[in-house]
Amino acid sequence: MVSRHILRALDRIQLTIILAILGIPIVWIFMLAFKSRTEVASLPPKLIFTPTLENFVELFNRNDFLHATINSMIVASGSTVLGIVLGVPAAFAISWHRMSWPATITLFARMAPGTLFLLPWLIMFTKLGLVGSHLVLILTHAAITLPVVIWVLLPYMDALPRELVESAQIDGARQDQILRLVAIPVVSGGMVVAAILSFVFSWNYFVFALVLSGIRTKTAIVASFNFIGEGVTNWGALMAAAVIIALPPLILTLLIQKRLVGGLASGAVKG
Repeated sequence: MVSRHILRALDRIQLTIILAILGIPIVWIFMLAFKSRTEVASLPPKLIFTPTLENFVELFNRNDFLHATINSMIVASGSTVLGIVLGVPAAFAISWHRMSWPATITLFARMAPGTLFLLPWLIMFTKLGLVGSHLVLILTHAAITLPVVIWVLLPYMDALPRELVESAQIDGARQDQILRLVAIPVVSGGMVVAAILSFVFSWNYFVFALVLSGIRTKTAIVASFNFIGEGVTNWGALMAAAVIIALPPLILTLLIQKRLVGGLASGAVKG
């Protein structure tokens, strides 16, 4: 009994330390976002202050940040949809034929640094006249998030009873009908998990949006860096941008938290 209480106490201490490490920077960002410019730069920092929205007003008035946020939503949503459309049949085929090498090859896109693809894609899309458009960002972000979709869905596809697929084949169903009517309803929880992760990865991706976007298509994370100067940085507006950028993934995750956790748990169990 004594050792059990000690282990519980150690678990609580460890959990508290982890939560503090993860939570303090987030709380600090939110505090800076609602401080005035003088309070942001004050030393020692003030923990008790009167919240203000002046940083958010400056953010949206000076930087056309609303348009950049809409661009981020378009790019992240488009790349997520494209990744799901391509990733679901790919994961189904890899799982059904018990082939691991295609999934391993796609993983190289995540293992390699983004700068490795940047120059070839910049040259290619420049010749195609696509640089500065939403399409080029959707395509490049989908190429990066597609491996995530495939690897998240593989455990769900492996857990799919092969008898269901074979029964559908006996009944004369085509491959697209098997995928649409048999596989997708069973692995819908995994698709939710894959979609959330793809959206978050695309929403926060910086390198491709910095180089391949145009003035009217730059994303929120690129627009936020306009507040970083050579001599001075507007930390209040920058932290306000960080809060706005963090909200969509956070809200999305909270809205479907139960399904997300349930999908992760079911994907961990293979049939």
